[in-house]
Amino acid sequence: MAMQMSTAGVTRAYDRWSPVYDLVFGAVFRKGRRAAVATADRIGGRIIEVGVGTGISLPQYARTSRITAIDLSDPMLGKARERVRRLGLSNVEEIAVGDAEALGYAANSFDVVVAQYVVTAVPNPERALDEFVRVCKPGGEIVIATREGAGEGLRGAIERLLMPVTSRLGFRTDFPFSRYTDWAATRDDVTLVEHRPLPPLGHFSLVRFAKTKIS
Repeated sequence: MAMQMSTAGVTRAYDRWSPVYDLVFGAVFRKGRRAAVATADRIGGRIIEVGVGTGISLPQYARTSRITAIDLSDPMLGKARERVRRLGLSNVEEIAVGDAEALGYAANSFDVVVAQYVVTAVPNPERALDEFVRVCKPGGEIVIATREGAGEGLRGAIERLLMPVTSRLGFRTDFPFSRYTDWAATRDDVTLVEHRPLPPLGHFSLVRFAKTKIS
């Protein structure tokens, strides 16, 4: 399935989404965003949000947390920059174009890595997860709000059938939770600490990994 997506294609898709993203996805993802931000703020410190989009979640962070925000789509980031300016979000230290699969930051740079509805939207999810671990400090966490595919059964078959369409729109429908656990099994420096459903309809989850040591 990864071959159906490319970084350039995802960028183009979200450039197109930028004028209407908040309207289309704002309410759908609201509870997931709040859960991810609240979890990140409990750790606090230096936080990177990967795939920040229009910055819709940025006002929700505690002002004591220091935020770096990246996304592939510069039109999306233009909206994020305007939001930060308009709301005076002085705790947002950087907004920059960046690729989840090749983060331009040193290892062990952040206390928390937040990825909201991003892992299923990158061409190589496991590569992005590896990058999240690399830039996370030991003792820190990777906090992921994610769409969770069924894997099997009728719903899983439908999700696989839709993949050629949804991949052009910039996201995967076929992404079972086993992708996360299979990836984690290849590493000795992360531990799954939470996996809980998020509304709506049980199609989304909050997933947390703790980084246990320097990798």
